[in-house]
Amino acid sequence: MKENKKIYFVGAGPGDPKLITLKGKELIAAADTIVYAGSLINPELLTYAKKEVDLYDSAKMTLEEITQVLISSYKAKKCTVRLASGDPTIFGAIDEMDEILQNHEIEIEVVPGVSSFVAAASSLKLSLTVPDVAQTVILTRGEGRTKMPLKEKLKDLAQHQSTLILFLSAALAKSVQEDLLTAYPPQTPIAICYKTSWPDQKIFRGTLEELEQIMRREKITMTALILVGQFLTAAGHKSKLYDKTFTHAYRKALSPS
Repeated sequence: MKENKKIYFVGAGPGDPKLITLKGKELIAAADTIVYAGSLINPELLTYAKKEVDLYDSAKMTLEEITQVLISSYKAKKCTVRLASGDPTIFGAIDEMDEILQNHEIEIEVVPGVSSFVAAASSLKLSLTVPDVAQTVILTRGEGRTKMPLKEKLKDLAQHQSTLILFLSAALAKSVQEDLLTAYPPQTPIAICYKTSWPDQKIFRGTLEELEQIMRREKITMTALILVGQFLTAAGHKSKLYDKTFTHAYRKALSPS
């Protein structure tokens, strides 16, 4: 179905196998080789593949091992897919893999996926941006063994008090809470979204001063997002877009009666 002139990096979505894009599903079905993030993606996605597909779980593989499989498959003229969790461009490894593949004159194509932060907001039935409350969304993570850039420390980002979404931070709840409390009020609402869109999804709400307590009580140490900000409890704020007194390119404001 696909010309084997590229290696495809496909976003698998947040967990629900129906939340993969049509293009992503098509590529899984066409693939001769799939290298998938077994610790993160829903195995039901692999049922879209043909029976004779070669499958490689990258959970225990190194960067060099992953790229070697991709290169070997490509050189054998096979349709080759790297299946990544969520969207490949958010906390993924496409840059470092692409660098190696470019050295072998292999082109990649990145197919977007539904990120878990979008799925989390959908599960909460909330908008991450609310007029007069929050118009900025920060995607970040707590600082663990991998250090954060100098100007991206949580204490610095917290100064904005915007909508803040933390990936890869479930095991760092104590330090995350401490850093955020340097700027956010203790009563700032939070939501912890565990395995968003999976059958065993769980959502816990509370305040920032309760973050560590909730994570410890529920024994959550991975596959969870932490959402912080006033958007979680904001109500009654309306945008200008649908205001009858507001003119824009597609509609003139109604005159006062």
